[in-house]
Amino acid sequence: MTKLKHRRILRLPKVIEKTGLERDTVYRGAREGWFPKSFKLSPTGRASGWFEDEIDEYLERRGAERDKPAAARPTDPPRRSARSES
Repeated sequence: MTKLKHRRILRLPKVIEKTGLERDTVYRGAREGWFPKSFKLSPTGRASGWFEDEIDEYLERRGAERDKPAAARPTDPPRRSARSES
């Protein structure tokens, strides 16, 4: 029998709290590939979660980007403004 590595699962409110990102930004980032993807916690349920270690890795990468020269940093996705969508 294979022993599974213990991985803590975070639900959306904890992901938002830990990252400071808004709900829509979390889902948009996952869809665009720059944020970890969620997964269903049960085959037929609606609940989703994220592995905490993947969120931690994302935050570590963002922190490392801060220390790079501006020319070496990848550009962030464009921000959407509620006013510009009206």
